[in-house]
Amino acid sequence: MALNGNFLTFKEKKLVVATHNNGKLTEIKNLLKDIEVEVFSSTGLNLPIPKENGSTFEENAIIKSSQTTIQSGYASISDDSGLMIDALNGAPGIYSADWAGDDRDFNKAIKKIEYLMRDKNDFSAKMICVLCLTWSDKRFKLFRGEMKGKIQLPPRGTKGFGYDPIFIPSIQPLDNKLLTYGEIEPEFKNLNSHRNFAFNKLLDYITDER
Repeated sequence: MALNGNFLTFKEKKLVVATHNNGKLTEIKNLLKDIEVEVFSSTGLNLPIPKENGSTFEENAIIKSSQTTIQSGYASISDDSGLMIDALNGAPGIYSADWAGDDRDFNKAIKKIEYLMRDKNDFSAKMICVLCLTWSDKRFKLFRGEMKGKIQLPPRGTKGFGYDPIFIPSIQPLDNKLLTYGEIEPEFKNLNSHRNFAFNKLLDYITDER
């Protein structure tokens, strides 16, 4: 990748964001805004949803990205992310989306967490993001980011998506107030999130790519 004006020029001309989650798509497209590449989405290309049957975030990220590249013929970037709650032995973890059901209603998932946490005293948790970049020649590379924090019940805020309303990240915009991702402005979250940390590692790698 090389600098071209105010943009980073990716060797690939087209890149597919391998997701059918609109919230995740918006965040990733925002992170890609300084890269000179034509961005598509799995939804926009009418690609099928891959069956995520891996046992780790890394395995699922590889499945999504590799299948998207095979189906589209383009380079792709996938994101497998989730919430890990210490008191629940790391659940929901890789099943974070599954807890929301087939209709991806995260209100259901949050209610499940509220029930499971009803007698817990430890609210520590972390958000995980693993990105997989797959080139059009099917090479791939993984990048992992984490954000420590704690669970907030009941949920607060309507910004963001997924479990954002019940997660208070350790990096906050204000010194005297603890906000959930559901209350934090997207601009701040995009610069200080598990996804951003993983994405910065990706940028460092492809900027140095020869």
